[in-house]
Amino acid sequence: MIAIIDYGLGNVRAFSNVYKILNIPATIVKHAEDLFEVSKVILPGVGAFDYAMRMLGKSGMRPSLEEIVLRRHVPVLGVCVGMQMLASSSEEGRLPGLGWIDGEVKRFVLSSFRHSMRVPHMGWNTIEPVKNNRLLGGLDHDARFYFLHSYFFQCHKSEDIIAVTDYDGEFACAVNSGNVYGVQFHPEKSHQWGIQLLENFAKL
Repeated sequence: MIAIIDYGLGNVRAFSNVYKILNIPATIVKHAEDLFEVSKVILPGVGAFDYAMRMLGKSGMRPSLEEIVLRRHVPVLGVCVGMQMLASSSEEGRLPGLGWIDGEVKRFVLSSFRHSMRVPHMGWNTIEPVKNNRLLGGLDHDARFYFLHSYFFQCHKSEDIIAVTDYDGEFACAVNSGNVYGVQFHPEKSHQWGIQLLENFAKL
């Protein structure tokens, strides 16, 4: 059973609807006691980093998530701010992140762009896998995903980067370390490519 974490942020119904289409068992989880029988976890997120970390803390689910992810090694997929929460820190806030992948979250700096670009990075963009990874299986080089973010994940270890996106320069849009995965884009809003990715995650 895939647990879609509902701590007050993220489009949890969209994930649930995708798995319903795929006929893959998934459930929206709001309470810690419902986590211990799950086989996969999706951690969505939207909005500000500190607010997301506070909301996760208030949900009461963080200790249980740490138990099943860090000690039972249940696969977890962080999405958008949910991916950024996997880092140790973010320039957007002051609170520490989960620290499940070695890295920090940085803000796009307009002055560093060579061309006229906008922040947030919003809309459709392609991704470029940089290594073979089961999460990205079946996605060709024209796969497009929906992005909406002003901050990006800067990995401290290059081997944790599994795909990049070009927005006047490359940034990590998908990461993986052990059983921990993250994507900066929104697969639940990305049509057939997002459905493929979420199906891949279910099969890990």
